[in-house]
Amino acid sequence: MSSATVPYRRQLTLFVPPPTATPIEAVRRTVDPVQHALIAAHVTLAREDELAGVELTMLAARLAAPAARAPTLGFGAAERFDGHGILLPCVTGEPAFAALRLHLLAAPSIRRHAPHLTLAHPRNPRAAGNELAAAAALAAPMTIAFDAACLIEQRAGGPWQLVATFALAR
Repeated sequence: MSSATVPYRRQLTLFVPPPTATPIEAVRRTVDPVQHALIAAHVTLAREDELAGVELTMLAARLAAPAARAPTLGFGAAERFDGHGILLPCVTGEPAFAALRLHLLAAPSIRRHAPHLTLAHPRNPRAAGNELAAAAALAAPMTIAFDAACLIEQRAGGPWQLVATFALAR
């Protein structure tokens, strides 16, 4: 089967930069090794349905504009969601994140998307180490400055691959 016919998903994401990612990845490896193997710690900026019809050149132009400002987000203590899912909720910086989404998607009617860091995804099998206590070692609140947005792609449920990286204005 050619790569053109394999189902794929595209998203725009903010990867947690090193060295901040190191303790987060250690927790993710324990609470959800499947998700850890598929994608690094990140905050989803725009999902595939929101990027439908947006050309890469247009996306690059929007991300290069001064209005595409790098957000700094603060995350609180780990919480459970949807059964055995675990996330770090955004507790500060959401207005900057929303402004970046509005600029990128250029649609005032975009749906609200609360930024968060997923440590364990409920669609994956529950791992033996999937305990909320495993995330207790993470500092809360944790402030992360994101300086780039990445276009990523997943084919046929495999690991996410980097398509392009765009620096954001400070």
